[in-house]
Amino acid sequence: MKRTKLGIIGCGMISSTYFAASKKFRNIEVIACHDIIPERAVAKGEEFGARSVSLDEMLADPEIEIVLNLTPPKEHSKVDLAVIGAGKHVYSEKPFGVDIDDALKVITLAEKKGVRVGCAPDTFLGGGLQTVRKILDDNWIGRPLSGTAIVQGRGPEKWGHAPFFYDYGAGPMLDLGPYYVTALVNLLGPAKSVTAMTGRGEAFRTYGAEVSEEYQAQYKPYDRYPVNVSTHQAGVIEFGNGVLITMIASFDVHHHGHAPIEIYGTDGSLQVPDPNTFGGPVRLFRKGFTRWEDVPLAYGCTGNGRSIGAADMARALENGRPHRADGKLAFHVLEVMLAFDRSQKEGRRIDIQSTCERPAPLPLGLEEGDIGD
Repeated sequence: MKRTKLGIIGCGMISSTYFAASKKFRNIEVIACHDIIPERAVAKGEEFGARSVSLDEMLADPEIEIVLNLTPPKEHSKVDLAVIGAGKHVYSEKPFGVDIDDALKVITLAEKKGVRVGCAPDTFLGGGLQTVRKILDDNWIGRPLSGTAIVQGRGPEKWGHAPFFYDYGAGPMLDLGPYYVTALVNLLGPAKSVTAMTGRGEAFRTYGAEVSEEYQAQYKPYDRYPVNVSTHQAGVIEFGNGVLITMIASFDVHHHGHAPIEIYGTDGSLQVPDPNTFGGPVRLFRKGFTRWEDVPLAYGCTGNGRSIGAADMARALENGRPHRADGKLAFHVLEVMLAFDRSQKEGRRIDIQSTCERPAPLPLGLEEGDIGD
């Protein structure tokens, strides 16, 4: 089996997860890493057995076919363009960009250069959401009609790098929304429109004490920091097949009791697991049932599988098929998410201009570490 060589740009908090998870997949290998803070790249390289290199060295290395872009959201498009310009395939952390224009530049240049673009989240390839996909495809709840997608909490307001999450390019929708909207597109197909209202609960958040030694070394304490994004976004996503999903993404809620995602059909209902995870539980209610019933997961990859999207891209390159966590899917998801604030600003329903293919489901019976053909 071919082992496609990968490089990582950005050795911050999320990189350890990618380094570790990538070792689960037999067809990929991370061989080099780079960070704007060289010492951080050296440390990650030593920990996970990769070379620490400069950006120019990585982009010039003929052995590296795919670059994982794990930089902050504001840098995603810029780094993607540099990698594509060097003729390499790129797989980015979410979101695909922080505005439509920069994201479109990435798609356009990739098509011109003939390289592939991928983007997280790839949690929809986990055992939980793939099981839900099969339940829907096999018509267990009949024709889907409506549903809810709710991600609410107080937000990471006391983290050492909390201001990052309350600034342009983040907020609850761009930070957590990608998991939910990507899962919904995988389950239901592309969206058609968004009608929403958004707000900001507080103008400032207060720094707290929930800071690890690692963050204390990187971020300076402060008493208050500004909230520069909407922190509560609520609306309805209309999908092309007519399904209406009520979605709420909020950093203004201390506690709630809603399931992450529920889908209601003509013959039953589904409770979908947290799309920020790879596993379950999956719960089903059908006509004649008296309560929710747990559904055994029909697929593997139920632990932390971040990198499965990159592994799937590598196998797709080898076999000449489309990869599942692709740039057009991520671009479509970005447009849907940005439409919430746009709907509030313009006071109207926003028609979604982009579309994408519904990703192909994974085959049954895959062994751990395999992505199929």
